[in-house]
Amino acid sequence: MNTQSFDLIVIGAGPGGYVCAFRAAQLGLKVALIDKRATLGGTCLNVGCIPSKALLASSEHYAFAQHHAADHGIKIDGVSVDIPAMLKKKEGIVAKMTGGISMLAKARKVTVITGEAKFTSAHTIVVTGVADPGPGSANPATTTTALTAKHIVIATGSAPVELPFMPFDGETVVSSDHAIAFAEVPKKLVVVGGGAIGLELGSVWARLGSEVTVVEFLPQIAGAADADIVRNFTRILKGQGLTIEVNAKVTGFKDGILTAERDGKPLEFPADKVLIAVGRRPYADGLDLAAAGVELTDKKRIKVDAHLKTTADGVYAIGDVIDGPMLAHKAEEDGVAVAEWIAGKAGHINWDLMPAIIYTDPEVATVGLGEDAAKKAGIKVNVGKFNFAANARAHANDAADGFVKIIADAETDKILGAQILGRNAGELISEIVTHMEYGGSAEDLARTIHAHPTMSEAVKEAGLAVSKSAIHAL
Repeated sequence: MNTQSFDLIVIGAGPGGYVCAFRAAQLGLKVALIDKRATLGGTCLNVGCIPSKALLASSEHYAFAQHHAADHGIKIDGVSVDIPAMLKKKEGIVAKMTGGISMLAKARKVTVITGEAKFTSAHTIVVTGVADPGPGSANPATTTTALTAKHIVIATGSAPVELPFMPFDGETVVSSDHAIAFAEVPKKLVVVGGGAIGLELGSVWARLGSEVTVVEFLPQIAGAADADIVRNFTRILKGQGLTIEVNAKVTGFKDGILTAERDGKPLEFPADKVLIAVGRRPYADGLDLAAAGVELTDKKRIKVDAHLKTTADGVYAIGDVIDGPMLAHKAEEDGVAVAEWIAGKAGHINWDLMPAIIYTDPEVATVGLGEDAAKKAGIKVNVGKFNFAANARAHANDAADGFVKIIADAETDKILGAQILGRNAGELISEIVTHMEYGGSAEDLARTIHAHPTMSEAVKEAGLAVSKSAIHAL
């Protein structure tokens, strides 16, 4: 068996892995990038973030044509859904983006290998070729390929969590991987889990005509968002036709009926399909971490230090396999920092400023400390809130529901966090993250000029509202 040597081997070609590989190559390292998929981009690009956003956009267009076009003087008769065409659009976007990443890998002289990676030591990897790597596979490992490197990065991501009493069958009980590819609109879809994945895909199929019920074990949907965000968000989703059931523990699924219980009382939900969206688990299957000396935490994530070094010499881990939120942009930042540290540069990550987005319509975007969490921790804060109902551009965009909320330290005025419920909240929160990165205050945000008319003016007004100085609110 021939052995190839590199400065860096990256296992996993998702957002964290390929970004790490590309940055390392930019810094002059000889890099190998291994993935079992023929196409780069990992879960996010192939079956996660990007295809789901494509379906969200398509279903939003359909909902507009159905329910809102007439309000704008646009008359559309006979609006219908063509699911195969919608899926083709989604697949075209994925193909374009994965192809783009492959071109970037080639341009940066990153050696891409398709196959299953396994440690034989902390500095040696054996790659076994997959039986059918698929079209477009770069450098498929037809038998086995041995690779050595001084540094190895584990970036193998995560996989959907399966309920032990309701395993995925790919037809009726499905994961998000399956729910982005339904051949037809299910008549009744039950979504187990009220987090980002469940709410986004539930919204897609609800817009397209499915009767969608979201069953959440916790007292609220949308994770750790503040109560006022969740209350209004829930109201909006119900108005869009989704049924939201909280404090409900799922017990099983049989003969087209999902069973659950609340306060000891049985619940039943008819379903043609059940989407399990209760979270994701770190994926390191088949890597043989023990052979490298890589240890796990009590939560079965790879143990790392402040510089993302594992317990094995020269081995790092990034993204979903380590502690922290399972977010593509978090993995990317991990990847850049590790590449820079390996290359002797000053990598930087601010894990406290990691925005999280639910890409429904409206979106929910959060960063830093929420108002409820601040109160629970006994931190004195001032809160500024501004409703999109007072923003002219929001009305022009049919996006007047929701608000921006800024949480600032009561003594220093430093911005501690923000939460936004509204159209394009994921875009709007970026400027708040930027202000926070540089230690900005609510007054700094309020005194930053915002163009008129824009929805971003609501961010400025929320900054003003922290000191009770909002111009367009009482």
